[in-house]
Amino acid sequence: MVDMSRFFKRKKKEEKKEEKEEEKEENLLKQLCGDDEKLYDVLASLLYLNPITGISKRNLEILIEEAEKSIKENYEGAMLKNRLVLDKAIFEATQNPREKGRYIKVIQDLASKTVHVMEKAKEGVEKNGLTDQAASLERSIKNYKFIGERIEDVINVASQFYNEQLLTLGETERREARGEEKLREKKRE
Repeated sequence: MVDMSRFFKRKKKEEKKEEKEEEKEENLLKQLCGDDEKLYDVLASLLYLNPITGISKRNLEILIEEAEKSIKENYEGAMLKNRLVLDKAIFEATQNPREKGRYIKVIQDLASKTVHVMEKAKEGVEKNGLTDQAASLERSIKNYKFIGERIEDVINVASQFYNEQLLTLGETERREARGEEKLREKKRE
């Protein structure tokens, strides 16, 4: 019979480690936002714990073109595509500070277009009596307006957050590589 207790202990240990990492990231974001609760609320739902895997690797201009085409096709698809483009533009702005002005314009334009699309979608769901969905869209509209108005703050905090995340991810990858190397050495012995 196979002893599964080691497996379950390891799984619990991994889950606790993930919870601690998420808590650490939440604390970092709170620290970066200070007393600005609205900024924290918006960024907590916007930023990725792992930007490397969460953000599209595709070219920003191609994503923008696809998002603009989707506005004509359907609102739900357009909202999703605009969100992907916004995520990419914010990340690119944090990683390319010399081009920050260009990205600010892109982000503000995207936020404005997304608000417009969401307002149209909200009208549709209100006509169908879907009040919960309409309320959700209203919250999202407020968040996108906030992003457009406070883009400098959004980028500054996102930059610090992502730089810390990328540093941590690099350390984690190196630690995991060392662990794998140790396992290979043990197997050779």
